[in-house]
Amino acid sequence: MHLRKGRVISASEKAKAKAEQAAGKAKKEAGRAVGNESAAAEGSAKESKGDLRGAREKAKDAFKD
Repeated sequence: MHLRKGRVISASEKAKAKAEQAAGKAKKEAGRAVGNESAAAEGSAKESKGDLRGAREKAKDAFKD
């Protein structure tokens, strides 16, 4: 794992988190719309992963100098 420093990387990670949340939500809703519980569950998991990534970035920002 590489060490990541600087605001540019942090902004990039935050963008990834938002993209992951949006993709997960879209997949979850699409799965629900067609009655595909498996796709809905995968979407929900991806959305949660994005939420966790975003929370991690917020925590890192809170401890920066």
